[in-house]
Amino acid sequence: MKLDNLKNKSLIHGDLGIWAVFIILCTISLIEVYSASSRMTFATGAYWDPIMQHASFMLMGIFIAWLVHFIPCNYFKLLCTIGMFVSILLLIAVLAIGEKTNDAGRWIQIGFIRFQPSEIAKLSLVGFSCFILSSLRDEKGASMTALKIVALAAFITILLIFTENASTALIIILVMLGICFYAQIRKKILIGAILLGTIGIGSAIAIAYSIPEATLVKMQQSDFKPLHRVPTWVHRITDKEDRPEDPRKYKPQDNPQKAYAKVAIATSNVFGRGPGNSRQRDFIPQAFSDFIYAIIIEELGIIGAVLVLCLYLVLMYRSMCIAQKCKALFPSYLVMGLSLMIVVQAMMNMAVAVGAFPVTGQPLPLVSRGGTSLFITCTYIGMILSVSHTAKRKPEFEVKE
Repeated sequence: MKLDNLKNKSLIHGDLGIWAVFIILCTISLIEVYSASSRMTFATGAYWDPIMQHASFMLMGIFIAWLVHFIPCNYFKLLCTIGMFVSILLLIAVLAIGEKTNDAGRWIQIGFIRFQPSEIAKLSLVGFSCFILSSLRDEKGASMTALKIVALAAFITILLIFTENASTALIIILVMLGICFYAQIRKKILIGAILLGTIGIGSAIAIAYSIPEATLVKMQQSDFKPLHRVPTWVHRITDKEDRPEDPRKYKPQDNPQKAYAKVAIATSNVFGRGPGNSRQRDFIPQAFSDFIYAIIIEELGIIGAVLVLCLYLVLMYRSMCIAQKCKALFPSYLVMGLSLMIVVQAMMNMAVAVGAFPVTGQPLPLVSRGGTSLFITCTYIGMILSVSHTAKRKPEFEVKE
């Protein structure tokens, strides 16, 4: 009895592996963001402001994760359902009054608070979908009613996000397919969705290569807002700007992020230049955010790159273990959905940094500098930790006293 009381009074609960990955990634973030923010410090002259702001955000994020991990996981059903409706309203608002950053309207400013509704929508959609898929079931698994509700919620969310943030829409599609696969929905439906998605992506790539440059210029000048992002997508898919017909006309300054990220990776070695010794950070505009993985490789070498990759894989593995131990379906689905959201986004960011995927603007979860993404990702971690210690476990995993 005394031992149980001591456990209940502990300030930290949940899976220690998740906690370890969380703290290590936060530590790497502080070191690398401090190093990668040199461009900002030169521009403002305030050498400590960028890292002090990031450190304060990081502490707030850790506090959010710690706070959320005390909430019993069943409460997330209600919170995510409410969040689903609120996020749809916010996504509609961002299309109407959203602020643009890098030619993409993804932000809403309310007083001194500036945030991305798409981040809230990702979290809410995962939680809401897991709730519906686990609640509405028949003898074959998730019922058709559940699938229709989830498909409708996902379709509305993706439609509202796609025009200004296609990469986030793609992440949501991949994660939703992962959740449906884990929830063991009917194979015919899942295979049909995958085939439809493959055809859609293939068609989009084919269309991107067939659109003349003159047409793209007209789209850029069009008064119809949804067309403004099409030239950006086409250039990123086809690399038309990075591969001119005459190689002698190529200028790294036309796309400094990709060009100097490749230089950063190419000039690293097994051990890297060492923390704080990056040379390309002064030339990459988003070195502290979208391309921080390139800076990690340059400074920490192949060992650092593999370490960061392995940390996300460990997070996925530990989440799978937690999901396997859950007695109820909802917490099991929720852990898998949240961990997939983190890991898929991380893989996409790393693929962009090494040139294996078109530029997307997705931050590296828990590592890149940023407020909304950091806070929401810390909420993911808190929810996973909550499930790991508040969800009922299957009998074979229960500790016998």
